[in-house]
Amino acid sequence: MTASALPRELRDLPGRLRDWAAAEGFSDAAVARPDLDADHEHLRDWLDAGHHGDMRWMADTASLRADPEALRQGTRSVICVRMDYGLDTEAAWPVLNDGSRGYVSRYALGRDYHKVMRKRLARLADRIAAVLGPHGYRVFADSAPVLEKALARNAALGWIGKHTLLLNREAGSGFFLGEIYTDLALPPTEARPGAYCGSCRACIDVCPTGAIVAPYQLDARRCISYLTIEHRGSIPEALRPAIGNRIFGCDDCQLVCPWNRYAQEAAVPDFAPRHGLDSAALTELFAWDEATWSANTEGMALRRAGYRGWLRNIAVALGNAPTGSAVIAALQSRADHEDTVVREHVRWALARHDAVAG
Repeated sequence: MTASALPRELRDLPGRLRDWAAAEGFSDAAVARPDLDADHEHLRDWLDAGHHGDMRWMADTASLRADPEALRQGTRSVICVRMDYGLDTEAAWPVLNDGSRGYVSRYALGRDYHKVMRKRLARLADRIAAVLGPHGYRVFADSAPVLEKALARNAALGWIGKHTLLLNREAGSGFFLGEIYTDLALPPTEARPGAYCGSCRACIDVCPTGAIVAPYQLDARRCISYLTIEHRGSIPEALRPAIGNRIFGCDDCQLVCPWNRYAQEAAVPDFAPRHGLDSAALTELFAWDEATWSANTEGMALRRAGYRGWLRNIAVALGNAPTGSAVIAALQSRADHEDTVVREHVRWALARHDAVAG
């Protein structure tokens, strides 16, 4: 069916969809073609190379990612949205360059984006129903096996950069993605964005652990975000010095990307930093007991690492911090911690400072 033959409410859909999405705090919205065969092949190659590390669920759900209807029966269209969270590169670098402070990935400083986006996606789906009629749908915000970057690319919301993140010419990469799988037959966005990375390799060169092993190829086993969030065991000793003061995630590949000069401010107030976590001292964070940690991270993505993972990560950062009495005392306070992984990382950190002192 040609565009002129579509019902008026569908001919006008792209603009109206953006308006409805904006009313819910989203920065953009479009309809994706669910053509994911090539992306599924890329995923299989990535899994076969073992680049997913301990994330076994990635392999277990690979087939669901390639077929939206397998994830929600009856799906005929995928509506993709973007929500900016405010990647302030100028504010980030001073924290990264101060070894006494803990660096938390900028997306995780405020309220958990899963919670923020799912409610707003459901309201957007209801807005659509009010105009186009009732429909069966399911909403996602990094909450199920969805090839969200590929779908967003198909919806012309951006292109996948060499660091494997989605890039947008007006917003860089400082945003979250969400989807509505619906049984409505909606006309997909036809235009596809170009790829504008060119010969730039800033993201590849800056990666502290060399996790971007080639353009568009990320080895999660070396990625600081994986090591500090998803990985549950001991962090490989050879990678610990390169982690620096990054205690939850890593933004380096985004901070150096030229396109992030266009990063937008947070679309909703929920993503504002909480508890001073955008520049807190490592010794202060290491002193949190589990009750304090639970209270201070309530409703935040930081919960993903768990309390013991939090202590493990800060122990590594303290091992990389400038030697001082406060750092040594903080580490010694956890030297007999009940968790073997925490104790191991504390011992490693103390040994680093012993070597400096010696």
